[in-house]
Amino acid sequence: MASDDWFRNNDWNSDIEPHFFEKLHRARDKAQYLRIQAGYLVKGHPKTALALLDKYFELGDHFDRAQAFVDQSDGYLSLGERRDAIHSLQKALEREREFPSVRTQAWSRYAVLVATECYSELYADALRVLEERKPDATSFPVDEFLWNAAYALIREAQGQGRSAKEFASRALESAELANSGFRYHPKVGLVGPQYDSLKARLERLFSE
Repeated sequence: MASDDWFRNNDWNSDIEPHFFEKLHRARDKAQYLRIQAGYLVKGHPKTALALLDKYFELGDHFDRAQAFVDQSDGYLSLGERRDAIHSLQKALEREREFPSVRTQAWSRYAVLVATECYSELYADALRVLEERKPDATSFPVDEFLWNAAYALIREAQGQGRSAKEFASRALESAELANSGFRYHPKVGLVGPQYDSLKARLERLFSE
């Protein structure tokens, strides 16, 4: 293992855990290493990731706190705990309002989760977040896709079919892009296969 890989483990076992904490004990910026390691474990070892994030939060306030809340949300989602995931994303968004120079993808994850899980009591707040973060939706095709997809699903749920189809159409146009427009990184920020189910849902909405 390279000297800088001790906090980037994709697995977690009885050999890795003591080695990680031994290195962490010697590290100066413990919070950063806890958050990064947790981020690598949110899908495969979500309970461990959440425990590491608890240790991160116990260390006080740090610049990457918003991202830590996003990682915490991913951990909860891996466990199927969607309400807790929503709560973590809300905390990430609140943190970003306090410190707008540090941005994450909390806005899109929150809006899409509210829309896909049909949390009707949060529709107004999700739309407010989308409007608040509209400038962030122009960076990459995937951001435009998620912004319009969330809007489309919420509008559909609110009984505004015509508006929903318009947003769905825009989202699907973004999903079809094969070039992000960046000269040296044309594939960065494209809509990947992880959104196939969301695309299928939008296609059904658009064709109705």
